[in-house]
Amino acid sequence: MEKMHSHAGVHAAAAAHGGPAPPPGVAAAFMMRPPPAMGGLVETSPPLAGRARRRPFLPLGPSAPHPDKISSTYDLVEQMHYLYVHVVKARALPARDLTGSLDPYVEVRLGNYKGVTRVLESNPNPHWNQVFAFSKDRLQASFLEVVVKDKDMLKDDVVGRVGFDLAEVPVRVPPDSPLAPQWYRLHHDGASAGGRGEIMLAVWMGTQADEAFPDAWHSDAHSVPPEALTQTRSKVYFSPRLCYLRVHAIEAQDLVPASPDDPRPPDAYVKVQLGGQMRRTRPAMLRSANPVWNEEVVLVAAEPLDEPLVITVEDRVGPNKDEPIGRLVVPVSAVAYHRTEHNKLVEARWYSLGRPTASQHSEQDGGPGEKKKESSKFSSKIHLRIYLDLGYHVLDESTHYSSDLRPSEKNLRKPSIGILEVGILSARNLVAMKAKDGRATDAYCIAKYGPKWVRTRTILSSLAPRWNEQYTWEVFDPCTVITVGVFDNNHVGGGGGGGGGGKDQESRDQRIGKIRIRLSTLETDRVYTHYYPLLVLQPSGLKKTGELHLAVRFTCTAWVNMVALYGKPLLPKMHYIQPIPVIQLDYLRHQAMQIVSARLSRAEPPLRREAVEYMLDVDSHMWSLRRSKANFYRVTSLLCGIGATARWFDGIRNWRNPVTTILVHVLFLMLVCYPELILPTAFLYMFLVGVWNYRFRPRNPPHMDTKLSHAELAHPDELDEEFDTFPTSRPPDVVRMRYDRMRSVAGRVQSVVGDLATQGERAHALLSWRDPRATAIFVALAAVLAVVLYVTPFQVLAVLVGLYLLRHPKFRTRMPSVPYNYYRRLPAKSDMLL
Repeated sequence: MEKMHSHAGVHAAAAAHGGPAPPPGVAAAFMMRPPPAMGGLVETSPPLAGRARRRPFLPLGPSAPHPDKISSTYDLVEQMHYLYVHVVKARALPARDLTGSLDPYVEVRLGNYKGVTRVLESNPNPHWNQVFAFSKDRLQASFLEVVVKDKDMLKDDVVGRVGFDLAEVPVRVPPDSPLAPQWYRLHHDGASAGGRGEIMLAVWMGTQADEAFPDAWHSDAHSVPPEALTQTRSKVYFSPRLCYLRVHAIEAQDLVPASPDDPRPPDAYVKVQLGGQMRRTRPAMLRSANPVWNEEVVLVAAEPLDEPLVITVEDRVGPNKDEPIGRLVVPVSAVAYHRTEHNKLVEARWYSLGRPTASQHSEQDGGPGEKKKESSKFSSKIHLRIYLDLGYHVLDESTHYSSDLRPSEKNLRKPSIGILEVGILSARNLVAMKAKDGRATDAYCIAKYGPKWVRTRTILSSLAPRWNEQYTWEVFDPCTVITVGVFDNNHVGGGGGGGGGGKDQESRDQRIGKIRIRLSTLETDRVYTHYYPLLVLQPSGLKKTGELHLAVRFTCTAWVNMVALYGKPLLPKMHYIQPIPVIQLDYLRHQAMQIVSARLSRAEPPLRREAVEYMLDVDSHMWSLRRSKANFYRVTSLLCGIGATARWFDGIRNWRNPVTTILVHVLFLMLVCYPELILPTAFLYMFLVGVWNYRFRPRNPPHMDTKLSHAELAHPDELDEEFDTFPTSRPPDVVRMRYDRMRSVAGRVQSVVGDLATQGERAHALLSWRDPRATAIFVALAAVLAVVLYVTPFQVLAVLVGLYLLRHPKFRTRMPSVPYNYYRRLPAKSDMLL
């Protein structure tokens, strides 16, 4: 029977895709031979200082040092040596033009590499303060030359130069103090005896741990135009602090219709707008000039709370026609009450509604000219309760892999329990994202944990980039997830559109892949170094785009607090005392994602909106047949344990292994005679199983599982549907085919749900007298059983029932049992459906 269902499922799937159904043999072969996995983790042993020694002892409790005060030792990355040149300023530079002006700039030359400062016009005492970093692995010369030039129309004139022998350059590594710059006299071959001026420089050999590393010009980015240089640098970002803004619209008084000649009472509702968010209340139950709503609207506000809250009372004068009849602008920063406890009632206030004009209806800034535009004779009022609810955590990512669960109010947050350190080492076998332009990949990484985002520098035109950058986060809850994504930078061409194209799609940073690591799956104080596969799901199918090399270490600084967290709720208590409806919570999560992506895209250099949305999984709630199949098989895998237990019990009761059956009989009789041993035996069994499984515990962090995700066997049309826009942009015939396929899947789900409902309704029919004979039989049997159970000891009854269930197959029949036959005959409501 199971084989028939599996073949029918394959035939139905083939028919839904528009193709002919395969023969049963082909279907079985297709189901039994899945393609090999795209790859798993590859454990590595790089020469890291953190692997050779353990982190120094950190005191626990109140004396534990704050993570910000723990100096990063850069022991999770390989040391990369750089030659740093800090060009500070120059003085007393001679004029080179006939006009007596001087437009100086500096060239730093090292072999074929040349770094150039900005040009300062008409300035004999320029101040640059720029740092140049040359990778030691790519040094092509043993002599460094710093040349000061004068920008000219035809040919730039040399003002003077300074040379350094690299063998004499000092070495400086933090925590050593920065090297003090010095004045050097400029020289020029064949020059007159007059002064050439002086330049202040600092030259030293250092590593990526140097303070000047993030903002320095790198020799790896020598081909990047100066205006696009900031797009290649590493930076740290922070998400804005978010909180919920509640607006409780209670009632209004003396509303005046927009048209003075309109005799009918207004059909009023309240529209609340904050930035790009807009919510409406339902119209009042009774049309009146004094409507009552008593409805609450929740919005997401972001610090520094500089956006105005615009509240408009509108009159629904006809279908799809609304006219504003009152308007109120409240700066969010002026909201006085910040609620942190659920039992504190916020006082409501009466606000005066301004008469909206055309200019007011189009404005959203709420400037100082608002009051001047109001009519002094207009006296409509609205009763509102406005406050910031800081006791919640504003969800801006999926709850399945959240990285921060703290409330908005800082005073309600618990102290940190540990430190997370991540070393982004390198990548290998990346796909050439700019192959059509004859280039490789301009790769950079983004790591997100909590409100802190980090972005590595961009390694230009490389399929095996080496970043070796280390970052640190505070950990407040181990049941959180860090996300690391790899992207191709399309904004290093100077024109904003990478890849040689000016189209919007080409100017977007292309995703290469991402990984997630749950901190609770890591052992403390252990350094994990692995190559993680980078996988991207595209409409054409699953594609492996490379591997990312990471070093991860989770250090606990408060063991007692961390263990105690496992008994506490994940979210702040307001989520459980006064929960927000799920539908409303999804809307608020989407708005929070939009706020975070918009705010980070305005930083410099910006985190691109497409990268932030990919890290936050903005489209995770969209329909996907592939995800539905994956979730279905996740449920069936959980039920496999119940099925295995049922098969084991069936083998016991059918005496397939007589020795095991006899032992079960003995154990059963012991537990019946000594029932006080049942619970200790069960917990002792679980203890022994847990100790035994410790030998086989997972030793590697979890990673993206292509087999679990059903990404390798997904049909191309299913993937195309998953990446379709909302609303759809596909042709009508494709949409019709997908609709028919969804109807087929929904029909099977409908049948399963109907069967479950039928079984429940049969149980309800036992005492409902829907079938008078069946209910009479059950009532009579219940009376007899009540008497028998009263006069019979429980142990005797348990022994009789157990021995009956475990009886030998010679005393069995293959026909269904009497209770099964009786239950199947009970009525259900399935025959009442149309």
